[in-house]
Amino acid sequence: MSKIVVSTSSFGFDHNPVIQQLRARGFTITGNPHQRKLTEDEIIALLGNDTVALLAGIEPLTERVLASASALRVIARCGTGLDSVDLEAARRLNIAVSNTPEAPAQAVAELTLGLMLDCLRQINQIDRSVRQGEWPRSQGKLLAARTVGIVGLGHIGRRVAGLCQAFGAKVIAHDPHLQQAPEGIALVTLPALLEQADLITLHLPYSQAVHHLINAQAIARMQPGTILINAARGGLVDETALCAALESGHIEAAALDSFEQEPYQGPLCGNHQAVLTSHVGSLARETRQRMEIEAAENLWQGMIKAGLINE
Repeated sequence: MSKIVVSTSSFGFDHNPVIQQLRARGFTITGNPHQRKLTEDEIIALLGNDTVALLAGIEPLTERVLASASALRVIARCGTGLDSVDLEAARRLNIAVSNTPEAPAQAVAELTLGLMLDCLRQINQIDRSVRQGEWPRSQGKLLAARTVGIVGLGHIGRRVAGLCQAFGAKVIAHDPHLQQAPEGIALVTLPALLEQADLITLHLPYSQAVHHLINAQAIARMQPGTILINAARGGLVDETALCAALESGHIEAAALDSFEQEPYQGPLCGNHQAVLTSHVGSLARETRQRMEIEAAENLWQGMIKAGLINE
């Protein structure tokens, strides 16, 4: 019997009509037994030789993984990024790949705004102090007084821009794929953004071309006291360089929802100027349901095109 694997760390099987239809058609639906991001070896073992379709999370779908899954014909990514998928290997192996770029955008944008406000008003730090019997009277900063630099003005970046503008912030952006930005946003070069913005937020997909886009040299261009937000992909930021900049005070605060190695256990855990969240950008209940349903619908359409099911 043909198998479908759902490898995301959590998934609402009982509330997904497409999954129920696939079960009714006789497919075996297998979830992620570890309930976390899978390693390469773990996803290979889970796929085996009888999986025809994969509803994917952020596990590494390398050429080795794809080649090992001889029956695999469809990958539907539950989320935006496709950097975890070897797209060239998928093409060679005749495996169709899709994603859900629009579904998580609002949730990631709202988390980004929350991380900004936390860094500006020191919410986490003050909370910890109060719990320890202290009563700090720390002065924070206003988002309205910031120049926010957005790197990547796609589905998420545009929403972040709108939220920041609603607070009264000035917004500039860098996106090499755009010729014209939405009203009220100035498109600038990356060096200009690094130099002009005092709050920088990343919203671009990861590739080797942008590995450690924010490195020691990029940080040196930033104004002293800059705040950095990364709710995109971990590989965009050199975490060692960021930690050094936080310790020196050149970067005033940083908030990260994505890391090069997850679960993250690196030196930023010991820095109170860093706000760290566990890759939860898309994990708003309403968004998650929509994203899972969209991914399952993409899976269904991919299976029709692959001849695995009839309409």
